[in-house]
Amino acid sequence: MPSLKQFRLRIRSVQSTQKITKAMKMVAAAKLRRAQEAAQAGRPYAAAMDRMMASLGGAAAGSAGAPKLLAGTGSDKVHLLIVATADRGLCGGFNSTIVREARRAIRAMQAEGKTVKILCVGRKGRDQLRRDYGSQIVDSITDLGRPRIGFADARKVADKVLELFDAGEFDVASIVYNRFRSAISQILTRQQIIPPALPEIPDAAGAAPYEFEPDEETILADLLPRNLTVQIYRALLENAASEQGARMSAMDSATRNAGDMIKRLTLQMNRSRQATITKELIEIISGAEAL
Repeated sequence: MPSLKQFRLRIRSVQSTQKITKAMKMVAAAKLRRAQEAAQAGRPYAAAMDRMMASLGGAAAGSAGAPKLLAGTGSDKVHLLIVATADRGLCGGFNSTIVREARRAIRAMQAEGKTVKILCVGRKGRDQLRRDYGSQIVDSITDLGRPRIGFADARKVADKVLELFDAGEFDVASIVYNRFRSAISQILTRQQIIPPALPEIPDAAGAAPYEFEPDEETILADLLPRNLTVQIYRALLENAASEQGARMSAMDSATRNAGDMIKRLTLQMNRSRQATITKELIEIISGAEAL
């Protein structure tokens, strides 16, 4: 059995860890509030952009002169999978859930005979996928969102995706991320962004047709890259809020586990001390009786 000194050192070590996890929980809670507000504020704009793209691109998608960003390349042989994770750990299963879905999607597409390329956004996803799919990672983008996620961060990712698309490196692009639901719950999401999966808009009875100025193709040429950046921005905002929620939950569990461990170690130390005292008393009494 460990000595009393070893018990005290272990308890002191666990107490120090508990202070760190408690502080990290409080920091994550403060960051979560701001990240949640940003994610919720970005949803209406992204949803309105979806509706606008559906209204504007519905007729243009089937035309001969439709932009490639809207209609696609006409093939789906090469897929680009954008895996959006965090740069840091200590956030429970946040990163591993996204990577697990990415692995599943890669295996499914490869089983269909398709070529998969990976763009990693975040250090944790890159480190985990590099072991098995290192040759398929075309690039990695890290250190985004410092001090917080901004539109410029999404534009940096979108510019890289557009660069690869213009070079003919892939036909279809999708992004995998966690959509924020609550501090303890995230929704794993895989969204196709090139060509965009346009939502269906029901025809309004008696609605007057729109007249576009300039023509639809000119508007789409400017709107499609902007829509790509907006969708990536929404994914990054949702991911940031989900990360802080998962970290707060993980640090809360770690703090409570540290408290339980301190109680168990204290109980074991007291029992050990009591056994030591009892043994010494028995030795004293035995020695006195022998005289």
